[in-house]
Amino acid sequence: MKTNKKWNSVALASVALILFLILVSSTASAATEQSDSCVKTYAYVTNYASSTVSVIDTESNKIIATVKVEKYPFGVAITPDGTKVYVANSESKNISVIDTATNKVAATVNLGNGTDPYGINPYGVAVTPNGKKIYVTNYWAANVSVIDTDTNKVTATVDVGSQPLGIAVTPHGTKVYVANRGSNNISVIDTITNKVIDTLVTGESQPYGIAVSPGGNKVYVTNFGSGTLSVIDTATSKVTATVNVGSGPQGLQSTRMD
Repeated sequence: MKTNKKWNSVALASVALILFLILVSSTASAATEQSDSCVKTYAYVTNYASSTVSVIDTESNKIIATVKVEKYPFGVAITPDGTKVYVANSESKNISVIDTATNKVAATVNLGNGTDPYGINPYGVAVTPNGKKIYVTNYWAANVSVIDTDTNKVTATVDVGSQPLGIAVTPHGTKVYVANRGSNNISVIDTITNKVIDTLVTGESQPYGIAVSPGGNKVYVTNFGSGTLSVIDTATSKVTATVNVGSGPQGLQSTRMD
């Protein structure tokens, strides 16, 4: 698989905007110009090739800021209070932390070098509902970094399957689901212990994107190699349905379907 690193990067870059355009509600500096009841909403978009993040005002659909980050940004997550944006820089082995009040990089979290000659390649980013932890998939390192949002330090590194990509936290914040493309399985991490407590196999090829339903009863996994979507019951950890979709499915999101 490592001989296909360039192909993987191109494929990943092609969906960066789809996977990681996220809306954030923030009173930030705009609050001084508007009433207290008015909340501005922005979209933060990672631009893989230009190593920037575009900030879009969703009312006007205009770019209001462009934030320079590090090399090849991909995954992005915003804390629930809307104050910080965490961006995975896939070729820089680190995370940029953007302050939404200023739209400036306020901190950089180093994730380490790893032992693989290709580096660690952070891609997927997810935040817990209480905003206390950030989970980052490191593609070539086959692990997940856990970041404390108060200190912006890595507090744990969790070994998972090969080539982890998609990552999602349950609504109650108790579990993290990781799609391991290389090993064709799903790792389940306990957020209290930061240990893998289960490994799920869907029977499909190259799990890629992952999402948890708003009620937390189902996990949805896109399988890039199979052209399918797997539906997992979180109570039983069993696949309850497999849906044939288009070729090479990657990103996904769920509305309330429990």
